[in-house]
Amino acid sequence: MSDQNPPSRQPTEEELRAAYEAELKQVRVEDVIVQTAVSLINLGARKAGLVPGTEDERDPAQVREAIEAVRALWPQVEAMLGPEAAQLRDPLSQLQLAYAQMAGGAGSAQSSGRLWVPGQ
Repeated sequence: MSDQNPPSRQPTEEELRAAYEAELKQVRVEDVIVQTAVSLINLGARKAGLVPGTEDERDPAQVREAIEAVRALWPQVEAMLGPEAAQLRDPLSQLQLAYAQMAGGAGSAQSSGRLWVPGQ
């Protein structure tokens, strides 16, 4: 009776490098740009406390950085995704609104929904 499955072994560094190189050949820059924007929106949502259970992670500076980075990538994301970019536009808008509420604090915006005017 012969053993059909040889004992498993860890891949060598050379095998891992070859597998990584093969994966890189398949990756497109466009995919990385879009995935980066999605990751930034998701991370920003956590830092805004929008994800249940992340309220203690609130960090307005991190939310702002995430928004600014997505805005910098946005022209490319829109060009690549076309009409499908709308699927990211809504979460980005929600993140921007959350940031405005975080950054504005309690005294900066009227709870009535009126526009905040400095000095009033």
